Amino acid sequence: MRLNLHRLWIFLHVVDEGGFSAAAQKLFMSQPSVSNQVRQLEKSLHATLIDRSGARIRPTAEGEVLADYARRIFLLAGEAVAALDQVRDLQAGELAVGGTSTVGTYLLPRLVARFHHRHPGLRFGVRTGNGEQVLRELLDGEVGIAVFADRPDADQVVVEPMFSDRLVLIAPPEHALADRRARPTDLADQRFLMRERGSATRRLQEETLLGWNLAPETADMSGTETLKQGVAAALGVSLISEHAVAHELREGELTTIRVDPEPPARPVVVAYRRDRLLSAAERAFLSLLHELRDWPA
Repeated sequence: MRLNLHRLWIFLHVVDEGGFSAAAQKLFMSQPSVSNQVRQLEKSLHATLIDRSGARIRPTAEGEVLADYARRIFLLAGEAVAALDQVRDLQAGELAVGGTSTVGTYLLPRLVARFHHRHPGLRFGVRTGNGEQVLRELLDGEVGIAVFADRPDADQVVVEPMFSDRLVLIAPPEHALADRRARPTDLADQRFLMRERGSATRRLQEETLLGWNLAPETADMSGTETLKQGVAAALGVSLISEHAVAHELREGELTTIRVDPEPPARPVVVAYRRDRLLSAAERAFLSLLHELRDWPA
């Protein structure tokens, strides 16, 4: 048994308007057409919905039940259309964005705050992790857009460059090479604190040491904050994004060692799945990212 919504709509008008002629006038239909549609609905449901025996028609018991459900159906349909309009107009909905540790911690919260100011009705969430973790969440659909420090290696995603991020060599304030220009050979006896494997920062750290022709003692640290605390505790020096240590450098909690040649820059990129349509909220957030020409001050 299938319920024809067009006929149901006509039937509800007959009940609410109190007759076939009034319903026909309201619906801009002929009276015989309205009557025929209601009869077809009755036939399909194997039920008499309208009592036609009196001077004025009225719904039967079955008709009262169906009319009650019809009102709820069409009310819900109207709410669904309104909800779609709200999502389309960015008055409602949700944005889930991912970011590798550095950009997820020091860039995305400010960008999401700017986005939320423009679209306060949207719910939002930011997920961070190392490059492998964020790429997996993007491919699994847990986030719709992700920002990476370094280009992810996956054919399934579209990658758009944004700007560059530079690593700096940080040390505790009392370090002998603090605020000096050093050569790579001056660093041969230093212990280097490294991000965990799978991190984009770790890959660039290793590339930098290779470019400096260094094979120093290393120690692995999980996460950017752990690196900074390890350096502050004089466990070693580390290569880290200049944006991740801006506060500590201003406050004198850490210092930099200027090395010639400088560490290479890495690209900051935004990525999304090639086979998935972006939602209205995701498209709007992508537009915000397109406005950026450099890491926001």
